[in-house]
Amino acid sequence: MEKLIPDPPVTKPYRPSPFFTVLPDIRTESLLAHACESLASASVMMSDFATDLTGSQRNTALAIAQIIMLAELAVNRALDNVDPQD
Repeated sequence: MEKLIPDPPVTKPYRPSPFFTVLPDIRTESLLAHACESLASASVMMSDFATDLTGSQRNTALAIAQIIMLAELAVNRALDNVDPQD
């Protein structure tokens, strides 16, 4: 009997490209601050993009914007935990 599903191709172990590398000695607070700023920018871009859409495409764009905002909230909380302001 012939096999219906072929074997997966043999692949090399994944090695990320060093082109965009985060240096290992960067402080967690700095990483979180940059992540927060990036997420805030992405949120604004998605909201602006959604205004030009209609129907299900608009709903999808707004759902992505909401996921970005939830990630931004999580990063902000982590930043608060790392460096409390009180």
